[in-house]
Amino acid sequence: MNEPQDLNDPALRDRAVRAARGLAPFDVLITGAMLVDVATSETRPADIGLVGKLIASVHAPGARTDAAETVDASGCFIAPGLIDTHMHIESSMVTPRRYAETVVPQGTTTLCWDPHEVGNVLGLDGVRWAVAASRDLPLRILVLAPSCVPSAPGLELAGAAFEAAEMRAMLAWPDVAGVAEVMDMRGVLERSAHMRGIVGEGLASGKLVCGHGRGLAGAELQGFAAAGIQSDHEITSGEDLLAKLRAGFTVELRGSHDYVLPGAVAALRTLSQVPQTLTICTDDIFPDDLVRVGGMIDVLRRLVRHGMPAIDALRCATLNAAMRLGRRDLGLVAPGRRADLVVLSDLAEMRVTQVFASGRLVARDGRLTGALRPDPVGLPRGTMKLGPVTPEQFRLTVAGTQAQLRTVAKPRFTEWGEITVPVRDSAAVLPDGAILMAVIHRHGRAPATPVLGVLDQWSTWRGAIATTVAHDSHNLVVFGREAEDMAAAANALIAAGGGMAVAAGGQVQAVLPLPVCGLLSDAPAEEVGAAFGALKQAADGIVDWQPPILTFKAIVGASLACNPGPHVTDRGIADGTTGEVFDTALIAAG
Repeated sequence: MNEPQDLNDPALRDRAVRAARGLAPFDVLITGAMLVDVATSETRPADIGLVGKLIASVHAPGARTDAAETVDASGCFIAPGLIDTHMHIESSMVTPRRYAETVVPQGTTTLCWDPHEVGNVLGLDGVRWAVAASRDLPLRILVLAPSCVPSAPGLELAGAAFEAAEMRAMLAWPDVAGVAEVMDMRGVLERSAHMRGIVGEGLASGKLVCGHGRGLAGAELQGFAAAGIQSDHEITSGEDLLAKLRAGFTVELRGSHDYVLPGAVAALRTLSQVPQTLTICTDDIFPDDLVRVGGMIDVLRRLVRHGMPAIDALRCATLNAAMRLGRRDLGLVAPGRRADLVVLSDLAEMRVTQVFASGRLVARDGRLTGALRPDPVGLPRGTMKLGPVTPEQFRLTVAGTQAQLRTVAKPRFTEWGEITVPVRDSAAVLPDGAILMAVIHRHGRAPATPVLGVLDQWSTWRGAIATTVAHDSHNLVVFGREAEDMAAAANALIAAGGGMAVAAGGQVQAVLPLPVCGLLSDAPAEEVGAAFGALKQAADGIVDWQPPILTFKAIVGASLACNPGPHVTDRGIADGTTGEVFDTALIAAG
């Protein structure tokens, strides 16, 4: 976080002042464009002079011609570089350098990465790797300290556990910008010693303290803010957006839940102005979507299509974000600011043609202008600490002729349910619409014994899907109805070092290997996206999805124990609201 100091070199400032006054030439002069001024909400013709990493001058068109290099941007718009205020690189299944390779040409120049997933797998070593792997890229990656490893203590077991001491250690690292999303809402509101310590370390550091307030309203929302939580991205509706803004949170409006955006834009229209506490984030993007439609740039395009003025969307993604981050060098095209610039051929469609980062042209026409450096540190592999599994481990064994089972009903917004089922060959027989969800601890901190839960209202399945991308402890999770399919998918991932797999008829149909932490690949994003697309196509052949709630994305979030309601974890069937954990889905047998 010492990077802003690189603009304060007296020699650089001297050169910039002289160039601004016309006493020395610019290094780069961008001419002919319309400036998108996110401070005044206007577009106006202006030329922009750069000196090193700085914007030295924003002046009338044609007023200056003296520059070592002139860039003709006639007919285009110039905006600040986009800032993604909350995201997880791991959701795109590529390493930081591969992520930068993809999103910088799309106009993103800064992001806040919560390496929560690698932290849950490898603990402090994972966060150290995230920091090291983020350096010296054309993308500015501000790493946050994962606050909830695991996300729901007592309800799940991850590869590590962070307490206040670990948070204090991470916040002392100059590259760490603050506390990443605080997900243990119950712990915060009940003032558990664990969460008091973690949030307290963040507040004492003076750095960011970010939140995850899904489902909070009324007094609980007020209490979450009173605890010192500063932001939230878990927006579920337009009314929820307004409630969070009114409670003083900086809202990171995310693009990963598109069905929320129309209501959010409609709610914002009821206000006299877009609040300066509204920012934009991606949160989670699968690799095929990252390559096909983009990251932040796609969120902005969708917001504009839903009726948000383009300049408002850009302000939220630039100046508002910079203010939230305390980065006065970012977010505005103005003298003395960092020269992070995006050249757009079309404002409404946000078509990016060129990208400057700290004064250097780093991308043109959808590609980086130069090769990225190799990874400076080794890639963490070998995180699947379990042996092969057998079909017998995926049978819900019951003594008797029928069984009463507790279920996790409905995807995403889960509820408790109960069903009574027949027993055949000592195994429960699930009705149509119900499947098994098995969670197997893979980090070597507990026995790798599958916990079997029953998911109800999960549509029709004709095979199994296994994944080690499973928020937030990233254990090995397997979904399906037939034990042979579930075992085949699980064993494919154990052999691959992690990732995702689809099986049907006892045979593996598709595998996406993610050997880095069981979460990432260092292959180019185009390759990972294509492999992921093939895997999703295989999944489409065995599951009748029911958008917008029951989609492939529900697979990776089904074990998110910190959210309200029941979820299956490696500890049992856990209730994120009450903290109860049941060892088995079986209630009674007869």
